[in-house]
Amino acid sequence: MRKVTLAAAAVIAASVSTAQAADMGYYRSNAPYTVNQPLNAFSWAGPYLGGNLGYSWGNVTNNITKPSGFSGGVQGGYNWQSGNIVFGLEGDIQFSTADDTFAQYKFSNPWFGTGRGRIGYAMNDVLIYATGGLAFGQLKGQNVFASESHSSAGWTVGAGAEFAFAPKLSAKVEYLYMSLSTSNFFITGMPNGYNAGLVRAGINYHF
Repeated sequence: MRKVTLAAAAVIAASVSTAQAADMGYYRSNAPYTVNQPLNAFSWAGPYLGGNLGYSWGNVTNNITKPSGFSGGVQGGYNWQSGNIVFGLEGDIQFSTADDTFAQYKFSNPWFGTGRGRIGYAMNDVLIYATGGLAFGQLKGQNVFASESHSSAGWTVGAGAEFAFAPKLSAKVEYLYMSLSTSNFFITGMPNGYNAGLVRAGINYHF
């Protein structure tokens, strides 16, 4: 009888151990699966809004004047990111002090703006990009007798670099070349347009 009792106890103990092992395996198999992967220091995806200051220098077609001066304005856009590749859309509007006077003529570029696509390569919190698209703005001409202004569209291309220095803030430097199409000016009797290079620095807030 003693042997039978010991044998029964051994069977029960073995059954309990097997059940516990099975339960542990079940819980392990349903535990969350995690991957040890470092997170990017900064995500460029999403909307942003910011401001900038810069300096432009240019020339008026069919005229000897070369308007140049400081500019400032606001920009906003939206980025999409796939791995290291960032692409997006950006628009800006600028006020400008660019002007120049030669002989009886004075030309100025009071304001301009752009609507551009951007594509770049992100290295965590640094983004290097190329950009290009539509440009638009105003060219104002004056002589001793009259003045007139024409708004026109054109194109722009450029490149830049952006650096994230806080969780939602980035700073950028950018170069753009802008060309506004010609308009017929009565005061010169010729079609005049505006071509300019622009260097600017700005700050963006990422939402």
